[in-house]
Amino acid sequence: IGALSGLFSVALGAFAAHGLQSRVGPAELAVFETGARYQMYHALALLAVAWVAAQGGGTFAAIAGWAFVAGTILFSGSLYYLGLTGSRSLVLVTPVGGVAFLAGWLSLALAAWSLKTPGA
Repeated sequence: IGALSGLFSVALGAFAAHGLQSRVGPAELAVFETGARYQMYHALALLAVAWVAAQGGGTFAAIAGWAFVAGTILFSGSLYYLGLTGSRSLVLVTPVGGVAFLAGWLSLALAAWSLKTPGA
């Protein structure tokens, strides 16, 4: 999921730079690019989640992964929608996605903290 999210982030960022620039205003373009940037950050975070999960990160790693996926859909998705349409109808969804990102980072930290140290 992390690798595919990274793929889509690059594709959407390229679309913004080359296909969207002439169709929307600078404010909408900036919003769309913010969505792509945060999607890329959290695509990389999903790769970290996969590593922590493989090391035995347990439930917290799973929570982190799904929180990052939800955050990407809600936060980045709502910004993509705003950037493409100019409609603010999903503006209340964006902070919910941000909270999901925060929950994901906290869960990832707890998962990493719970890993047993070698030789312990």
